[in-house]
Amino acid sequence: MPQTLGLIALVVRDYDEAIAYYVGVLGFSLVEDTYIPEQDKRWVVVAPIRAPGCRLLLARASSAEQALRIGNQTGGRVFLFLYTDDFWRDFQVYKARGVVFIREPKAEPYGTVAVFADLYGNLWDLVQSTHA
Repeated sequence: MPQTLGLIALVVRDYDEAIAYYVGVLGFSLVEDTYIPEQDKRWVVVAPIRAPGCRLLLARASSAEQALRIGNQTGGRVFLFLYTDDFWRDFQVYKARGVVFIREPKAEPYGTVAVFADLYGNLWDLVQSTHA
């Protein structure tokens, strides 16, 4: 089997708050939510609906140092890239749901892109690629 990127851990403040945002606002599916009693944590995985490939592991901060990273895991750079087959559909839906776009849509050589901040302040690119 070739290597693939399976999960990206995203440090969050609270599991249910994060699920409400990623599932309720961004429209992702809840892939797994399993309680692990030995560690008093949950294994929470979300992903864009019907998207093969990489998923997000919503990992609740379990230390003060981890809590400092919530919303700024990449030092203020765009962290995640959400590809879509219909940029304007998703842009309008997200705006209607209160998603905060910090850079408005722009046509680039690689496609149409806008930058939004998630509920914690992590920066995302919403991208419709011109390359199929």
